Amino acid sequence: MSGDRAGRPSLLRAINDRAALDLLLRHGPLSRGRIGQLTGLSKPTASQLLARLEAAGLVRAVGTAGGGPGPAAQLYELNPAAAHVAGLDVTPARIDVAVADLSGHVVAEYRLPTPRRAPVNVAARLREAVAAATASAGLAPADLTHVVIGMPGAFDPATGRFRYARHLPGWHAPGVLDEVRTALGTTVDVENDVNLVALAEQREGAAKDPGDFVLLWVDEGIGSALVLGGRLHRGATGGAGEVGYMPLPGAPVIRDIGRSNTGGFQQLAGAPAVLALAKTHGISARTAAGAVAQAVAAEPQHSPGGAGFLDELATRLAVGLASIVAVLDPALVVLSGAVPLTGGAPLLARVTDELHGLAIPRPRLVLGEVRGNPVRTGAVHAALDVARDSVFTTA
Repeated sequence: MSGDRAGRPSLLRAINDRAALDLLLRHGPLSRGRIGQLTGLSKPTASQLLARLEAAGLVRAVGTAGGGPGPAAQLYELNPAAAHVAGLDVTPARIDVAVADLSGHVVAEYRLPTPRRAPVNVAARLREAVAAATASAGLAPADLTHVVIGMPGAFDPATGRFRYARHLPGWHAPGVLDEVRTALGTTVDVENDVNLVALAEQREGAAKDPGDFVLLWVDEGIGSALVLGGRLHRGATGGAGEVGYMPLPGAPVIRDIGRSNTGGFQQLAGAPAVLALAKTHGISARTAAGAVAQAVAAEPQHSPGGAGFLDELATRLAVGLASIVAVLDPALVVLSGAVPLTGGAPLLARVTDELHGLAIPRPRLVLGEVRGNPVRTGAVHAALDVARDSVFTTA
């Protein structure tokens, strides 16, 4: 940037506007004087700034702050209706949508089940789900500033093709993402679902401190997200963290994994493997989380089956984690998904002990804290990042 451009009044105004909007987003309602104090601007300049942002529809007056000498100070807040976004979690079974305003408050939700054996038109299905969600908030899909879709797998940025999730019909067709953008009438990004869980934990959960951490997701499938220097690491083809395909000792060596859609870690600790392991310990359940719940409930009664099952499951998880932490040496590992969250402290303690015995790095292990649908929560955060950049930059 040239010195002339750096000193342009318009650029300085834009920087000050963005700083004020960020402060309102972070602190809530603030007075003109307080904004001036936090930004270092004079009161007249802060007044001009707020007038400009109010005229643009980005801030609004919300009462006064009393209690001190002199006249009460007018308070201003970010106008939440200045923009709306949607975050989606797409699985083979359903599309789960949340619509949020610019402040991050969720104003509408909608879940659209996926019928079995029905022809798949990805763009039309997404349009139906998003239209239903936005309608309940008095909006249309085209009113959204940005949409982020979370789903298993990832789009290869070099080819624009969807990879790593053969079980999602319709998404592997050429040009499908362009069709989705056209159907929704707004900008759309697609992000790996586990990456979005990590983003949710980073913003409002167990990984708020910046730095390096790994999130391991154990549910029907296994995946991980890698956050390095506070930023998601996606890899050259978008496949960083697809650890379910990772060969591991104790699991069959699987070749041509792109066609078989499974790998060593998935074979060792994915839901089918967890159910099979539970059965060998006398535990019968319909889901992997259900088997873990039974084992945890039986532990206080010193059930050898429950304890043995948890011990072996912890070893399998630690074997996979050992390969990850040996390469990345993260400060923190977050365990999320139905299996570790159901296992709670008993499973977490076992995985920690096993991992510290298998790997030289000894990261801190914690359970994920974001409940509900953390994929959708992360998608909303990702969409808000884009929307706020867009809205705040053009103020």
